[in-house]
Amino acid sequence: MPDDAPPPRHAPPPRGSAASEPGGSAAGPVGIDALLERVRSGYARIEPRDAHAAAEAGEALLVDIRYAALRERDGLVPGALVVERNELEWRLDPQGSHRLPEATGHDLRIVVICNEGYASSLAAESLHRLGLHRATDLIGGFQAWRAAGLPVTPP
Repeated sequence: MPDDAPPPRHAPPPRGSAASEPGGSAAGPVGIDALLERVRSGYARIEPRDAHAAAEAGEALLVDIRYAALRERDGLVPGALVVERNELEWRLDPQGSHRLPEATGHDLRIVVICNEGYASSLAAESLHRLGLHRATDLIGGFQAWRAAGLPVTPP
């Protein structure tokens, strides 16, 4: 095998290498803008009004991952499940021992909401890795939800 050949697919890339990181590649490190573009190309994101309609119809679970200070400052999306970002995978993994009752299966349509629609993209991609293939995120995040005039429970 040539020296520049990638490692076999069954072997993980060396820890700390770009290929071992989400969105990384053997070509080298990737910046956050390129990472977001790559991650977002793997699923269809959703606009606030469409997310609201899907949630109202019982077709989607809205999940707010904003940290407490933002929720306290700006308010809440009514009906959204609040899950801190650092607990997201544990709470929504349908096979996990720490899952929430709402984590009913891998076909669940989850709409992740952050403040402006950046962290939620990375979170949605992480949920895809758990097999939650219908996970997506809200374009523009909570700020776009509020700007669209959708319901907000004040702080």
